[in-house]
This record gives sequence, structure tokens and C-alpha cells, in this order.
Amino acid sequence: MKLSTKSRYAVTAMLDLAIHDKIGPVTLADISQSQGISLSYLEQLFAKLRKNGLVEGVRGPGGGYRLSRPSDEITVARIITAVDENVNMTRCAGKGTCQDGERCLTHQLWDDLSEQLYSFLDGITLDQFSNRPEVQQVAQRQDAQHQRAHHHFIFRRTAA
Repeated sequence: MKLSTKSRYAVTAMLDLAIHDKIGPVTLADISQSQGISLSYLEQLFAKLRKNGLVEGVRGPGGGYRLSRPSDEITVARIITAVDENVNMTRCAGKGTCQDGERCLTHQLWDDLSEQLYSFLDGITLDQFSNRPEVQQVAQRQDAQHQRAHHHFIFRRTAA
């Protein structure tokens, strides 16, 4: 099983946003640089994420994007479906037409796997995942590499 690049990039970008929008709007350029995702691709993804009510744009100086709801209300499954993806593992996209218009022998197995996978991804919120120590370590390393760190640490120091 392999999720598409679109799904992986959307989840990665949303996780970056969840980690950094606590200090204000995040630019797509910052996400692009830190995560190695092309800016034009991010623009396409964020158009879909905005349309599905997961992010909102902030105009003007210091503008960018922020989550449109708390990170504990946004699941990984919701992000994936927002960018027009599904987690269906059947050959027929769940329609039951996998073998000459009928169900194939293993249709139910792949359908059950699809339900388990969706349930797993729907049980993980951005908040839960972004607060994992290993995710925080990677974010801090990326921030340091891309000069985003001092903004993050200033926020933590003044918030304490």
C-alpha cells in the first residue's frame, strides 16, 4: 500500500502548519523550503485545503496561512480526503466491479483493509502527531536549517 504524493505532501504541509501557526500565519514559501515541496504544488494543495475548510489565508504583511480550526479537530484522514484522495485498497475503488463487472475473490479483504486504514488515519489528529517528541525533534532540526528556528524559540520564551 502506498499513499499518493499528493496525500503525503498535504499531510506534511498541514503538519508543518500546525507546528508553526501558533506564532502567526505561515507562508507557503516557508513550508516549501522546509519540506522540499514545490511552491506551485503547495498552492494547488492549499486551494483544495482552503475549499474544504481546513486552512484560511491571511492577507497583508505577515500574512500566510493558518489552520481554520484547532489542530485537535483535524484528522489525517480528513486532510487526505480534502485533496481528493481516498484510502481505498480495492482495484475497483470500492465499486465491486473488479473482475468483469463483478466482485473479485479478494474484494472483501481489500475493502476491509481500506476501512481499517481509514479508521486508523481518522484516529490521528494533527495535534496528537505534532506533539510527538520525534516529530518535535525533526521540526526543530528543520527550523534550524531554514532559519525558522529563532521565531519558534522567541515564541516559546515569551509564552513561558
